[in-house]
Amino acid sequence: MSETGQALTEQEQLFASLLERLRNGDECHDLEVKRGSSIDISIMETICAFSNEPGMGGGYLILGVARSDDQLFPDYEVVGVDDPDKLQSDLASQCADRFNVAIRPRIWRLAFGGKNVLLVSVSEAQSAEKPVYLKSRGLPRGAFRRIGSSDQTCTEDDVSLLFQGRGHKAYEDSILEDMSLELDISAEAIQSYRQRREHVNPTAPELAWSDNELLFALGSTQRMKDGSFSPTICGLLCFGKDTALRRLAPMARVDYIRVPGRTWIENPDTRFETVEMRGPLLTLIPRVIAAILDDLPRGFSLEDGVFRKEVPLVPDVVIREAVVNALMHRNYRTKQPVQIIRYSNRLEFRNPGCSLKPDDQLGEAGSVNRNEKIAAILHECSLAETKGSGIRVMQELMERANLSSPYFESSRESDSFVLTLLTHHFMDASDIRWLSRFKDHQLSPEEAKALVFLKEFGAISNAAYRDINKVDTFHASSALRRLRNSGILVQKGKGMATYYQGGPEFMASLNLQDSEGLSPNLEGLSPNLEGLSPNLEDLPPELQALVADLGARAKPEASHRAILALCEYQVLSRKQLAHILGRREDTVGDLLKELLDRGELELSFPEVPNHPQQKYRKVSKGARP
Repeated sequence: MSETGQALTEQEQLFASLLERLRNGDECHDLEVKRGSSIDISIMETICAFSNEPGMGGGYLILGVARSDDQLFPDYEVVGVDDPDKLQSDLASQCADRFNVAIRPRIWRLAFGGKNVLLVSVSEAQSAEKPVYLKSRGLPRGAFRRIGSSDQTCTEDDVSLLFQGRGHKAYEDSILEDMSLELDISAEAIQSYRQRREHVNPTAPELAWSDNELLFALGSTQRMKDGSFSPTICGLLCFGKDTALRRLAPMARVDYIRVPGRTWIENPDTRFETVEMRGPLLTLIPRVIAAILDDLPRGFSLEDGVFRKEVPLVPDVVIREAVVNALMHRNYRTKQPVQIIRYSNRLEFRNPGCSLKPDDQLGEAGSVNRNEKIAAILHECSLAETKGSGIRVMQELMERANLSSPYFESSRESDSFVLTLLTHHFMDASDIRWLSRFKDHQLSPEEAKALVFLKEFGAISNAAYRDINKVDTFHASSALRRLRNSGILVQKGKGMATYYQGGPEFMASLNLQDSEGLSPNLEGLSPNLEGLSPNLEDLPPELQALVADLGARAKPEASHRAILALCEYQVLSRKQLAHILGRREDTVGDLLKELLDRGELELSFPEVPNHPQQKYRKVSKGARP
């Protein structure tokens, strides 16, 4: 019932439900509150964001409700507005005049607890009207998007995305006048597309097209006024030769960086090992995936109950999706490489270009592509999952492998995206032993997960707690508050930037773990790849017998057969092979060179033959030239 005893109107019922949402949770993607003493710029930014955000349908703005400033966790109260009629008139007038298109919100004046409030409903603008922006600021500074519960200034990529409804060309469609179809397009990359496309769909019509017709249809060239064709950014990135990429897009590469330990510490005496890889995406992506998988520790699974099959600790499909995600969705306007950083306990995939989807929608069906044509090419070649499903696939496979769910960080301020994969089993025996130190706190399973996450990453936020435990904001806030009040966590930052680190008890537990030989550094990736050398007795019986039969004076062909069998079973270094075979490293080096020259072995780091962590794998029959 209303304050007059009448039945609540539809708008009063809506307001009551929105207020309940606020008190049980917080502001969110479609709900914002303001004190509303006047129509200030922050109100206009929220209306602009609601109008622009694709697929959200708009949102609700309430004037006359405020968050209590003395509360860590959200607690909202109705404060009312002094002159609701004037406020309503000012809001309607500014919405009609201050934007590049007139915005017509629906505004209701309501009474609650003896105080007046304004409930404002803003609809999403039509595609042909976007981007909506403040005329006084222009583009891109005057346009806003609704990201989570905040209004974010649009980046150039955001503006390009919003313009697409008007047929605006994306950056990947830019023509490169300094690029030649004859000199700068890789025939190998075109052939790779044809082979992959044929494997996916042997009857695909584009397989019968000429190279020029194919490139034009894929958006990799554009027809000029004189009838000739000129390559685009998309054409350079997907089909350009290495020389063209080096000349025209030197930062469109991948840097694979190995960092000893868990933290990025610049040490002039110990340089990080870095391998730079570049090339057209159709051939670069498989090379990057292979380099990562070769560098990861591997476990074993029984196949048919008899033979052991070598399997990566992180599922190979997850690695593939992480690499494709970084290269397909990166911002190619930004002159920075994609970085893949291998720490002792995790892999970080860092690419320029924040997610164009709100953080709370990552993993949901549907995709928002920064590079639509590049994405289409990779999907058609089956290098990428069904559109919009890549993140969900990674989450499911990591959890199935008893590994922590992937952790995503998207920053609009730095226009960057980071995907982190822990490379050891989540909540393994050492984690359980470590958690026993907190038994007096009676941790819930969700809180235990949060502490293990904090141990690995050094900090945890409300968003991270929600992500690893699949709970809502209110649930995560309550749990973090309990851990903070118990002294396990210490709060850092304020408001939306709040995060938590370990308190004295937490930090003491890490010191005890290290002193007992349970350092997390020993649980994940070994900082020294050579420490993973298998012993002869660790090999399958048939390989043990093959090596034992060599004897001390084996003929070269017998040694070649043994090396090929070992490198088919597991990617190995020269030192590892010498250890297994009981031979000198220089002797094994000569044998490896012969096999490389014959095309029966290939390098794990083909770009750097003398790489200190070089390894060798047997070339499959179908892959030989």
